[in-house]
Amino acid sequence: MTTVRWIAAGLAAALLASCAAIQFSLPGVAQDGDGRHLPGKVVWHDLLTDTPEQTRAFYGELLGWEFEELPLGNTNYTLIRHRGRAIGGMVDQNRLPTTADVSQWVVVISVADVERAVAAVAAAGGAVITAPTSLGERGDIAVVADNQGAVMALLQTRDGDPPDPGEATTTGDFLWDELWSANPAAARDFYRAAVGYTTQERQLGSGGQQLDYHILSTGGRPRAGLRERPRVDIPPTWVSYLRVADAGQLDDILSRVEALGGRVLVPATDRPAGGRVALIAGPSGAGIALQTWSDSQTLAEAGP
Repeated sequence: MTTVRWIAAGLAAALLASCAAIQFSLPGVAQDGDGRHLPGKVVWHDLLTDTPEQTRAFYGELLGWEFEELPLGNTNYTLIRHRGRAIGGMVDQNRLPTTADVSQWVVVISVADVERAVAAVAAAGGAVITAPTSLGERGDIAVVADNQGAVMALLQTRDGDPPDPGEATTTGDFLWDELWSANPAAARDFYRAAVGYTTQERQLGSGGQQLDYHILSTGGRPRAGLRERPRVDIPPTWVSYLRVADAGQLDDILSRVEALGGRVLVPATDRPAGGRVALIAGPSGAGIALQTWSDSQTLAEAGP
């Protein structure tokens, strides 16, 4: 099986730190929020890519994403929109101070108080890569790694978080985020202490295909999943999932990936909890998952 480019945590963290250290103002992540903060929610996704033009074309053709350059002079940041809604951002890796290829997706998790959050990360055995840094309208951000090296960003938004959506999302929306861990029990304890997640364990699949799966929740709502990494050569990492309406649509998307410059890393397979899932990489090699999700399903059914 062709593998996605998994980045060593130390190298990825160094580059993310350089991004966070740039002093400029980014738009807030909530377009229609009510000012509330939803700690523990993944509120944003950023993509580091060494092929920005090809990446624009790839996701634009594949999922209808739109890319908007910010009117901030020489700022190395592009908004990603889907059906007019801002869903993430893109950074041109070629303009970062490195010659290494570190293309990857990065999850951004909401926290109520970023200073307290980074202190909790350190106390729980994680690493604080960058101290809290202001991004103007967006709020204050810090880059951290958990106790096994998985890198993420913590964001205290200035004007509140995106509200929890209704259960219906559209194809191409971010649906779910999952931590692939070398030691799920240790990771569970870390995220309980550092982020304040409550956890619920599930047994998915049957027979020899059983998988221990943990749902990470805050405010009574599922926020992310935690599972053992599927292969020992994959370092602990966060993986993001995009919603696809049904198996037919998933097959159509996968049939166009390679012609658009991407790769199908894992073909569509059945999920232990039902439905279908696949893993693809864009032109830069940054991996992302596609998961079928019907309008009748709820986030409480989330899983691998």
